[in-house]
Amino acid sequence: MRRISVLTLGLSTALIACSDSNLIRNADGAYDESDTGASDDTGAAGESPDDDDDGASEREDDFIKLLPATTNQYIFVVNSARDTVSRVSVPSLQVLTVEVGSRPKVVRTTADNQRAIVFNEGSDDLTILNAETLEATVVPVLPYLNAMVLSDDGVWAVVYRDSDEEDDGSTGGAQSFNELSIVNTVTGDHFSEVVGFKPRQVKFTEDSSRALVVSDEYLSVIDLSGEDPDVQVVEIAEDLLDPPPAEEIEVSPDGAYAFLRQFGEDSIALVDLNTLTVDRLPTGQNPTDLDLSPDGASAVVVSRGSNELYVFDVENPYGDPEVIALPSEEFIGSVQFSPDNTKAMLYTTAALVDHYTTWDLATGELTVRPLIKPIQSVNVTPDGGALVVFHTEADAEGADTTGEFYGEWAMSMISLTDFRRNAILLSAEPTAYADSLDGRWGFFVMEDKPFLEVLDYDNLGLTEIKLRSNPVHVGVLTGTSYAYVNQDHELGRLSFYDPDAELLETITGFELNSGIEH
Repeated sequence: MRRISVLTLGLSTALIACSDSNLIRNADGAYDESDTGASDDTGAAGESPDDDDDGASEREDDFIKLLPATTNQYIFVVNSARDTVSRVSVPSLQVLTVEVGSRPKVVRTTADNQRAIVFNEGSDDLTILNAETLEATVVPVLPYLNAMVLSDDGVWAVVYRDSDEEDDGSTGGAQSFNELSIVNTVTGDHFSEVVGFKPRQVKFTEDSSRALVVSDEYLSVIDLSGEDPDVQVVEIAEDLLDPPPAEEIEVSPDGAYAFLRQFGEDSIALVDLNTLTVDRLPTGQNPTDLDLSPDGASAVVVSRGSNELYVFDVENPYGDPEVIALPSEEFIGSVQFSPDNTKAMLYTTAALVDHYTTWDLATGELTVRPLIKPIQSVNVTPDGGALVVFHTEADAEGADTTGEFYGEWAMSMISLTDFRRNAILLSAEPTAYADSLDGRWGFFVMEDKPFLEVLDYDNLGLTEIKLRSNPVHVGVLTGTSYAYVNQDHELGRLSFYDPDAELLETITGFELNSGIEH
């Protein structure tokens, strides 16, 4: 019998700072699915930026930028150890926990705020929860799958075996590496389809009419506009016997084109999604990053080997691209735009380089700027006002061995107005990071350290909040600046922090009530 447990806790000005009530834990591990090309761990020793010769893939490290599964009223978090999902109401903070399938791995919410979709890796099924009533519909999916992607309109879920992700492996007698499950989350209908060998990424067009499944040899285009999904497979590799790894796909806002970057190729593949024809767009040597500008007008390729940017017109990608020469002494493999489309950050995570370059999109000016250490990840705040850089533990060649940051983890907050910075020494590796949507606050936690680190982007200041146990994940509640922190505790523990009021509230032992029937 499915069981639900209930706890109500209000977060208001009546709370006492850093108080501890008794009563949950664990968070949704949902993340931004961007480029996940293979990369060495840059926390330890890394390579120097000598001759590129393809080299390591850039690491677009959204591994610490966790996105909660939210509606306009609720946030949903998974508890894989207890086979449950908890729903937190905002702003009352009433917490309900519902049993789902075995080893729930990820939860996503639909755009209409009506449903939460849970992928249960252990029981090979989806639990479709009514966000208001928590009534559940269970839809079996194919075995041995390990990832789920939800369409923007929330109607379609694609569950597949991500070849780049570790899993427990097969325990059965036969296993396919080409099959995936497609689920209509409204009707509960399930469809199994065959796509290219070992999919690496799934992406939907903005109107959710097509799902695109990327493997090294093929792009599988799944038409979702009819009664049943219709799959067509397009060859994207010129050498099918030894295809290069397909690392990244971007889709034009109108759904007309797909741009694909393959590791080590000196061009990108352009797929016309209406005619399913493939063309090659020459770039410089060894393109290592591909991104659309925030306005969707440009597709920008960073060609690390030739130290160039190639800027393609998305509406007319066959036209001659703008080619921008990068600073000759720099080693640049990644680009990240500010949300306001006024500037971009150019940098590398594939080598131990302790500087980055800003690109003013209006003037075209390129400026090389210093950092205290090499880069592990770069994040621009939602309002574009600040840059958050998490640094590697390893140092750049020639770094001062007596410096405060040598051999240590660190992070920097940088104003994108005047580029002043606050460099901060860290006692451990950051493991999770989140921003408030208004761009005022940021939050992160570190491995095995019982603290919530609060970033004030207005003044680039940091405040450290003591927690009762070590954190697992951090996120931000819907429509607020409240951070929630899931912690490692045998009874389950969740803390809420209001940075405006400087109030912390913690509930411990909530999962003890999960066996009560309601």
